[in-house]
Amino acid sequence: VQLQAFGGGLVPAGGSLRLSCAASGWTFTGSTIGWFRQAPGKERDFVAGISGSGGITYYADSVKGRFTISRDNAKNTVFLQMNTLKPEDTAVYYCARARTEALGTTPAWYDYWGQGTQVTVSS
Repeated sequence: VQLQAFGGGLVPAGGSLRLSCAASGWTFTGSTIGWFRQAPGKERDFVAGISGSGGITYYADSVKGRFTISRDNAKNTVFLQMNTLKPEDTAVYYCARARTEALGTTPAWYDYWGQGTQVTVSS
């Protein structure tokens, strides 16, 4: 099982980025995928999650209305479109596979993680 997150970078406040999470090694369509982020000295926080079919999505309040999670099951990839970025969005972003089909918001709910991609938003 492997997940690889990429697409991070440095953007000014108000800008946009699109993160991708490429998955391999298991039946991708059956798995809920989540995005988390971790800023220096802080805990890893839930950002967004999407069910295996893509029909159910869930967002942290801090990103609701600005971020959109989606998936392309034909390409085993999950996306996180991030708009109207703020300096407080600066963090390393991780994608992860949920242990079950249920959509959880805590790191313990997920068993495999990508390596993370840095997002830096300048003020």
